[in-house]
Amino acid sequence: MKTMALFSTVATVVMLGALPAMAQEDCPRGDLDQRFCDRDGDLLADVPTDESEWLDPDTLIFAYTPVEDPAVYREAWADFLTHLTEATGKEVVFFPVQSNAAQIEAMRSGRLHIAGFNTGSNPLAVNCAGFRPFTIMAAEDGSFGYEMEIITHPESGISEIADIKGGQLAFTSPTSNSGFKAPSAILKSDFEMEAERDFEPVFSGKHDNSILGVANRDYPAAAVANSVLARMLERDVVSEDQLVSIYKSQTFPTTGYGVAYNLKPELQDQIREAFFSFDWDGTSLQEEFEKNGEAQFLEMTYQEFWDVIRKIDAANDVSYACE
Repeated sequence: MKTMALFSTVATVVMLGALPAMAQEDCPRGDLDQRFCDRDGDLLADVPTDESEWLDPDTLIFAYTPVEDPAVYREAWADFLTHLTEATGKEVVFFPVQSNAAQIEAMRSGRLHIAGFNTGSNPLAVNCAGFRPFTIMAAEDGSFGYEMEIITHPESGISEIADIKGGQLAFTSPTSNSGFKAPSAILKSDFEMEAERDFEPVFSGKHDNSILGVANRDYPAAAVANSVLARMLERDVVSEDQLVSIYKSQTFPTTGYGVAYNLKPELQDQIREAFFSFDWDGTSLQEEFEKNGEAQFLEMTYQEFWDVIRKIDAANDVSYACE
């Protein structure tokens, strides 16, 4: 899998002013890559108007955001992917990805058709890979989301955020909302603390690595998604007596699920309907995600649900270069 050297955390957005005026009027795109248009203003890449640009593969590739052991999630998604096969009439293959960058690059290059991108990666996937998210997981009552928590271990000597100063704080990856973007913005705005100046930032790669790192005392503290933490506690990967939470954020939207913008429209409709017609009862998906209280796929819009995440990106001066 080719890695995404083309993306950086802080980069230069391609400016529309470099395009001819006529092209801008015919193909407005906002922050989207120049390959895409957004004529309806929903912040997503439009489905191509030229039918020759539509993709209608015999085999659909699905990837879930790279957290924890991919083998766990291959099994967790098995029943849903069977349902998706029945709904589309196509073979569906689970593709385990090892990084957010690799997942985005796979969709950008046309090798990934359906995906769940983590909260922080959604804007990058939307703007640079043509990702069209339309649903998230939610509880029976429609509630959804997770919080960012900063955790430590009982012997760390850290009891409040100020105690992190002069030490080390583990993040997951630069594209993660709860693993980097949100804690960076919150520490700066609410505690006047910045990486490099007030503490040493290290990157673990994934939320489970950070959680295990704190539990095993490899890191004194880490910023993580508490949805991942809850599942690891449920599976006894870590225990509550190994960890202490010293901060919990507001609620953020969780993983966004959707499709590549250039799939054949009828196929996009079939995939969308498969998410909303899936019966969770007694399935492998329910067994895994009910640990977070999730029980259904809730329809959503990226423009509304990811507004807070785009604001966090703006607070961190984050933008994306798509080359």
